[in-house]
Amino acid sequence: MNNFYKLVVLKCIILGFTIQTIHAQLGFCTGNSGDPIFTETFGSGTIAGPALGSGITTYLFTNGTPNDGSYTISNRTNFFNWHDTQDHTPNDVNGKSLIVNADFTAGEFYRRTVTGLCENTTYEFSAWLINLLPAGSCNGNGIPINVKFEIWDATDTNLLASGDTGRIANKTSPVWEQYGLVFQTAPGQNAVILKMLNNEVGGCGNDLAIDDISFRTCGDFIEIRDPENANNIEACAVNGAVTTLLTATPDFTIYQTHAYQWQESLDGLNWTDIIGETNQSITTPALTNTTYYRVKVAEDAINLVNQLYSSVSEIFDILIIEQPLDPISNGDVQACVNDLKQVSVTVPMNTLVDWYDSPVGGALLQEDSQVYDPTAAGTYYAEARSLLGNCLSAGRTPVSIQFIDLPLVTDENLTFCENETILLSANLQNVTYLWNTGEITETITASTPGIYTVQVTNTVNCSSTKTINLVQIDIPKFKEIKSVDYDIVMGIENEVGDFEYSIDGFSYQDAPIFTNREAGLYTISVREKNGCGFMSMDYIHLVIPKFFTPNGDGENDTFVIGGIEFFSDYEVTIYDRYGKLLKSIRNVANGWDGTFNTKNLPASDFWYKITIGEKIVKGHFTLKR
Repeated sequence: MNNFYKLVVLKCIILGFTIQTIHAQLGFCTGNSGDPIFTETFGSGTIAGPALGSGITTYLFTNGTPNDGSYTISNRTNFFNWHDTQDHTPNDVNGKSLIVNADFTAGEFYRRTVTGLCENTTYEFSAWLINLLPAGSCNGNGIPINVKFEIWDATDTNLLASGDTGRIANKTSPVWEQYGLVFQTAPGQNAVILKMLNNEVGGCGNDLAIDDISFRTCGDFIEIRDPENANNIEACAVNGAVTTLLTATPDFTIYQTHAYQWQESLDGLNWTDIIGETNQSITTPALTNTTYYRVKVAEDAINLVNQLYSSVSEIFDILIIEQPLDPISNGDVQACVNDLKQVSVTVPMNTLVDWYDSPVGGALLQEDSQVYDPTAAGTYYAEARSLLGNCLSAGRTPVSIQFIDLPLVTDENLTFCENETILLSANLQNVTYLWNTGEITETITASTPGIYTVQVTNTVNCSSTKTINLVQIDIPKFKEIKSVDYDIVMGIENEVGDFEYSIDGFSYQDAPIFTNREAGLYTISVREKNGCGFMSMDYIHLVIPKFFTPNGDGENDTFVIGGIEFFSDYEVTIYDRYGKLLKSIRNVANGWDGTFNTKNLPASDFWYKITIGEKIVKGHFTLKR
């Protein structure tokens, strides 16, 4: 036995403790892992292969398209109608993955012996898988992938852990997914066998790629906290150097005892042991630059020198944040009072902006925005704040906004006469004009009613819109003229306009009713007061008595229809209540004296019918004795 092997065995004995072997389902280490002990990324390059070593798989290698029961190792997956995607390894140029077209018979398709492990030690195995068959393929009946992972001892007789991925369905886009197993090596065990088995049959589907297989130790979950119980520090450089006490706390889920080696890094990737810092706590020096801390942990100090037997804690970040520069103004703003204008500034990425009403102190108006919407004119102040550490800029950047008044316009309601035109005006000078008719002059001539608008814009490009509601007044037209007892009542068709009326052509009144007028011939007139037209016509005012008294006193002795004599052709017929014709008067105005066949009729109601051309008027009256 050589000295190196003796040292490995000694380290494993020191680290080891007895835990019963379990066949766990899929899962990951719940504590902190060490750096990878074994990794398989399948290399990189644009040429397929090389083939896997002897004994790793029974599948056939091809440097072309893999059919059922074969595989290739390639930087692309663009076979058949599969998803075309890159490998999983981050930042791997032309990185390759293991591409498998599953055999028609379910079973083992990958076997790999991993050596250099430590006995009685907990490890995490993990691998990334992707289903290459797009959703909807094979008429929607594509076979999903389903892989079993198994960890066996080196004799291939004791199963240490196993787990199934279950059926990983086809997806519309390629998605890499990670699966893992946690297992423990047995006493005297320094190697294990990793097996991957296909749980599904071959055919249309069950096509997968595998990448980034890794083994790493699984230790306690170890977190680092400072005296404020924080797990990181974000400090502003202007506040001076930072020093603090860091303490590592394991959860005792794996290790029973703990040895520590603190490490530091300037980039969070490359780590250096801090000489002499092997206690559970460390006091940092005065830091003026960002520095990262972590601690390697093992059960004994001798195991700290090899990644096979140790794990590393969570990382404690001490971030020294430089003071952000003052925001850069995007310029002062002039805005019309009705515009939604903003003031704005520019800052680098990962920098926030807060707005204030004063260059120092003052009220906070808005947080975390490079723009601000003022409601009043004035100067507003932008302060930069770093995303990490909330470090403030040395000063605040002023940005001003001035609100410009709009041109003052007054809407109008205007009228014009039928068959005439009207001049419409914006009533503003030293502005530009745009009418909804397309004209661009201060005034326009209109000949049709409707809504007219004009947008007026001043020299600083602020606009207002004036609206003119233009109504046409038609020439007046008589709709109806009628006699109601002794009254003359006029009606016109017009709904818009201010009219006045006359029955002699000289004297006018606002009301369309002339009361207590004698029967006769009248000249009826209507005119619009604003000069929008005139209409006149002759009208015979008929007055039909309600009663008459044929008693021989010389007053109202006959039933006479006043004004009827102005018609050249008419007939008046009188009836009793039974419809008996008593009198017919044609084209004479002497009336009826209340007799029938020279005999006086008794007091009663009688009916009349007046026929003037095609017009007929009917009614009744009373004979009083």
